[in-house]
Amino acid sequence: MLTAGAKAPDFTTTDQEGKAVKLSDFKGKKVVLYFYPKDQTPGCTAEACNLRDNYKLLQKLGYEVLGVSTDSEKSHQKFIAKEKLPFRLLADVDKTVHNKYGTWVEKSMYGRKYMGTARVTYVINEQGVIEEVIEKVDTRNHTDQILKGMGTTARKPVKKTPAKQKATASKTAKRKRK
Repeated sequence: MLTAGAKAPDFTTTDQEGKAVKLSDFKGKKVVLYFYPKDQTPGCTAEACNLRDNYKLLQKLGYEVLGVSTDSEKSHQKFIAKEKLPFRLLADVDKTVHNKYGTWVEKSMYGRKYMGTARVTYVINEQGVIEEVIEKVDTRNHTDQILKGMGTTARKPVKKTPAKQKATASKTAKRKRK
């Protein structure tokens, strides 16, 4: 895994449309490069939707958002369409980008070991240097983690994802009944 202060490794891969994407194309811009395990799974959907709901704020603060998984371009197209994601998803099916960033790791579930994607976000500055590494991603409040880590003062309240809104509404309703 890379650390803050390191030069972000350049890469070339494809987005959901099959268009080539290079990190060096974003020089002069801040980049949120987030690695996630799989399209359309609960945690990955919560993370993507939180970034979607706060995308305009991130753009206003100068960030470009790029999601990376080992899913195919076609899988990314379906995920983007279903969740109305405004940012690009990169198809790293050969795990080249994952290996450069140390996010293809051994995992363990129920005593079974396997290889998979570590959920990690790299915040990269305009010069291509990693400013922050978020290893313990809070999928429902990820934008807040990114902004807190960057010490951004121009923050607006972070929008809640639909699941969070339902939970809050449910708690409010219970309080009113008492």
